[in-house]
Amino acid sequence: MTALQLALGIPLVGAAAIALAHRRPNLREAATLSTAIALCAAVLQLLDPVLAGARPELTLLEILPGLAIAFRVEPLGMLFGLVAAGLWIVNSIYSIGYMRGNGEQHQTRFYVCFALSLGAALAIAFAANLLTLFLFYEVLTLLTYPLVTHAGTDKARAGGRTYLAVLMGTSILFLLPAVVYVWHAAGTTDFAAGGILPADMGRGAVAVLLALFMFGIGKAALMPFHRWLPAAMVAPTPVSALLHAVAVVKAGVFSVIKIVVYVFGLDALAGATDWLVALSGFTIVAASLVALHADNLKRRLAYSTVSQLSYVILAAAILAPLSLVGAALHIAAHAFGKITLFFAAGSIYTAAHKTEVSQLDGIGRRMPWTMAAFGIGALSMIGLPPAAGFVSKWYLVSGAMHQGAWLALLVVLLSTLLNAAYFLPIVYRAFFRPLSAEAVHHPHGEAPWPIVFALTLTAAGTLALFFFPEVPLALAQQLVQP
Repeated sequence: MTALQLALGIPLVGAAAIALAHRRPNLREAATLSTAIALCAAVLQLLDPVLAGARPELTLLEILPGLAIAFRVEPLGMLFGLVAAGLWIVNSIYSIGYMRGNGEQHQTRFYVCFALSLGAALAIAFAANLLTLFLFYEVLTLLTYPLVTHAGTDKARAGGRTYLAVLMGTSILFLLPAVVYVWHAAGTTDFAAGGILPADMGRGAVAVLLALFMFGIGKAALMPFHRWLPAAMVAPTPVSALLHAVAVVKAGVFSVIKIVVYVFGLDALAGATDWLVALSGFTIVAASLVALHADNLKRRLAYSTVSQLSYVILAAAILAPLSLVGAALHIAAHAFGKITLFFAAGSIYTAAHKTEVSQLDGIGRRMPWTMAAFGIGALSMIGLPPAAGFVSKWYLVSGAMHQGAWLALLVVLLSTLLNAAYFLPIVYRAFFRPLSAEAVHHPHGEAPWPIVFALTLTAAGTLALFFFPEVPLALAQQLVQP
């Protein structure tokens, strides 16, 4: 069995093992961790061949001649796969501490859906054509719905309805027609370097098709189709981490880059993306302004994610090789930084039962590991060294300068200031303000050790990607120089 077959099959086997162990929590969680480790090992087996120029392939089912459910590992998919598989291990460790620490119900269903969702994310990462990507894009939405509604409350169900309505609505109304149109115009949906659209396709048709794709990929949270993301914050924190860092939003921005590079090609889009630069820039700034005024910590982080995702869309829309490298790198940088921030938010909730920014006075004295990790994640979101976000933003800014995209540069500058304005006060409040009276009378320490261990690992990963970016950088550069 090949490494690609293993990578696609391990989550299914793991989900079955988790379900069978539902009466024995220790065994169930051992199965979760073992599956995550096995998946990461299988994905790592693909790395060296891809870096060497190989493109492992697998055809699962041919529906019509030339139209198949098929997989092919190229550099961008390899990067996404590494991020998803690697962070699942850490998220599993965190989930064990969080789910037990908060006495959550339906834990077996949670772990099963999590494993299947990672399987769908890997299928998206390795999709060889638009049909395969679309099918597993929809599967990922359906598999994560039970996770969003995990609490079973009216608020959770309302959030789940918004989640499904926006993601399924955009994909059916916009993304599916775009896929069908490409099949009709190009005679194939297979991804290919330089694009697959016919050279004589009119500029108007290209512009309409681009709009269908950008609005159809609702998981990228481009305004006005972003409301599903803050609505989904009713889910437990490990699910928020899955949504924001590991699978769902990364599937969205990954799909944006893949379609720009492998369906359109940079040459075909020349002069057709000005509106997308403007809209992604508006999304970045508008979401940052909402985050600036949000007192609820998870809501602030959710709108930060909306903003950060549009960095990737902005970088892709600039159409410069350097900015595309930045877009690919931001998939990894944002994943490590944002999962650290959500882990910290869950740690605070578990140990101190606090959910609002205004409640965090002096909490850094009681939870130094958690808040130090939060500070590292915040640095990455702002784009400051020595955190990974600086590297991806450097390439984005370099690409914008090369193309003379002055609006994009202005957006990056303004949003960097806004990011600092809504993240740094949290760190200041945690470490430099005196403890609140309530905290003095109700002392607490750090969250359970699996939670603290997991957020320490992701914070360390955020720093490591700054000092050792060679692997993601090599994959990102292969994307623009195949």
